[in-house]
Parts: sequence; C-alpha cells; structure tokens
Amino acid sequence: MLDLQKLMGQMQGMSEQLQKEAQQLTDKLDRAETIFTQAITNQSHLCQHSELWRDRFIFNCAEPVEPLGQIQAISPITTPHIVLATDGSQIAPSRHEIAYCYLINIGRVAIYYNSGIYPLLDNVPEVFYKTEDLYKARQWGIQTEQWMTLKRTVAENVALANLAITTISTYPQSPMIAFSDGALVHWELDEIPADARSQLLPDILTAWDALKSQRIPLAGYISAPRAAEATNFLRLQICPFEQPDCHTHCSTKPLDAAPCSQIQPLRDGTLWSRLLKVGECSPLWQSQARILQEYGEHQIYFCYLHVGTEIARIEMPAWTALDGELRSQALQIILAQVQKGYGYPVALAEAHNQAVVTGSDRRRFFAILEQQMVKSGLRNITTSYKESRKRSSIA
Repeated sequence: MLDLQKLMGQMQGMSEQLQKEAQQLTDKLDRAETIFTQAITNQSHLCQHSELWRDRFIFNCAEPVEPLGQIQAISPITTPHIVLATDGSQIAPSRHEIAYCYLINIGRVAIYYNSGIYPLLDNVPEVFYKTEDLYKARQWGIQTEQWMTLKRTVAENVALANLAITTISTYPQSPMIAFSDGALVHWELDEIPADARSQLLPDILTAWDALKSQRIPLAGYISAPRAAEATNFLRLQICPFEQPDCHTHCSTKPLDAAPCSQIQPLRDGTLWSRLLKVGECSPLWQSQARILQEYGEHQIYFCYLHVGTEIARIEMPAWTALDGELRSQALQIILAQVQKGYGYPVALAEAHNQAVVTGSDRRRFFAILEQQMVKSGLRNITTSYKESRKRSSIA
C-alpha cells in the first residue's frame, strides 16, 4: 500500500518545478506565436524547403496543405446521423495462470441520432491460444504482449469497417462517421521488422479500402495530443542556414541545442490553444511519418479542433480529408459528439466501456477456462504458487 505521508515533501518540490516550467512554456508560446505569424507570409518558401530537405531533418515535420492562417469555424451537426465506433481491450498472457493464452475484446457502438432507432452496444471477444498466435512473433524479436497489442489494433480497424459496411447497407442515405479512438498513423508499426508488419498493415488498409469504396468518412480522435509535427514546421522559419540541412549543420549538437530549438519542446496542441477559439479548426496538415510510405493511397492528414474542453487532434485518410463534403461531415459530427459527451465523444466513451475487461471479468474468464479444461480430461490444473499467494494477504 502506498504511504502518502512519505510523498508529501516530494509533491511540494514537484509543484514548484511545474510552476517554473509553466512560466518557461508561456515564454516559448509567445515566441512561437510570433514565428507562426512570420511563417504565414513565408509559407510557400518553407514548404519548398520541406520538400527538398526533408530527408536531412533530425525531427519529424508535417507540411501544411492549406494556408496557415486559414481557420474554419465548425458547427455541430443537428440533422439525423449515425456514429460508429470501436475500441479494444485485452487479457494479457501470464505464465502464472492455468493456461498461457490471451484474449482481445472489441467494443462496438452504433448510435442513430434523431431516428428513434435503438443503439448497438456490444462487444466481440476472441481468445488466442494456438502456437502460431503465441510464439510466431518471437522470430521477429517481438514479445507476445506487444504482438497482442498490435493484433488488437488490427481487430479494432477490421471490426469498425465491418460495422460500417453493415450499417450503410441498411441506412444508405444517413450521414455517418467511422470513429477511432487514437491515431491513424500507427507509429508503432514502424518499430517492428517489415516481415512482421506485412502480417498486420494489409488487413488495416483492406478495411479502409472498404470504407473508401462506400464513401464513409473515417477519423481518429486524439485527446490531449502530444505531437509536435506542426510546431516542428516552424523550425524552418527560424533556421539560420540558407539550406536547412540538419545532418550537415547540427548533427554534432544535442537536439535541444540546435538554433531552431528555441520553441521546443512545444506541442502542437499547446500552440493551437492560443490560436483557435471554441468550435474553430486549424488548416489541414499532411503527416510525413515514415510508416506512411507503406500506406499507399491512404495517406494521413490531420487538423486541430477546439472542442471547448481541449484542443483535439483529428486524423483522417486522404479520401476523407481531401473530400470537402466528407471532411465537413466528419468534423461536424465530431464536434456534436464532444458536446453530447460533455468534453469527450460519446461513441468513443461507450466503445471503451463495452471493450474494457475488469478484474472480475479476468477471474471469470480463467474460471470458465478451468472448467472446460477439466471437462476435456486435463488434471492438476492450477495457477503458480506465486499467483496463488498474491491473491491472498496476511495484512
């Protein structure tokens, strides 16, 4: 049990440090706003530099595809519409349990607004126990727990696409959105070998192909975003070199000592909180994440939307972001969702609630598994002594 009394002194020092950092952040934000104003008039030149020297940058830099000063006011949708969302949770494998396996649970939500139709709220669990499910990823140096998380990402996207295709076949005229909790730029896939990635990414892209074919807008909602892709674009404005070749000019310096680092570490959301009013949307940006080289036609764009309670990052594939009708439809539904959810989209919150696996769920899962193993004739089924001892206490 945590001894809170012993933490009190540390908390005071922590609060003083945070207050100091807050003042430094304000100073950097003032500087960034000035640089942003300068970049507006110099945008074309900066974009040319970005295209020519991107492979020489030591930071990841997105590129604006609309004028930096173009801020759009979004109105929440009021007409009948449908919101579809999925989210996932899991039971991780443990060698201390009665069997080494894992479970992925996908929560599904379909809410039909202003239609009188009862919403869909359910979940689809799947247990993985075969050798190829548990140990196949070891050949690529990927642990089972990490592979399970990656498989869950795929399952969320596939379930969302299947739900959307089924829904639009029944309600073909209703505006809708396929809503994902989190990023559509799957940075984590860039960290695994290409052979492993080939077992995952094609299923995601195939699911997105199905959404595109039916013109169902897809959007990923990122709450409290930590990305700095847009603020990194401002580095080009303050780069003192005629050619922004980081590897030539700054490779021997620490990243925070580079001449362009004077506004770092400033996140995109912090900058746009200064520039946007409630209900306003930033211009569109195209992500330049390396993993997107394998996305084909599904290049990812993003914008920042002031939803009232926070600045949210909205990611959309090209066929949604570059289609004026679909993009507007998506943003209007998103803003309405946040308002209905008092700060966070209703459908995403409900999908999470459907997906979450509680401690009691986990115990029941293994109890059912134990019963089935006994029925199959297995004997001496028990948890490890460590797990058994942890479930009781002398305190």
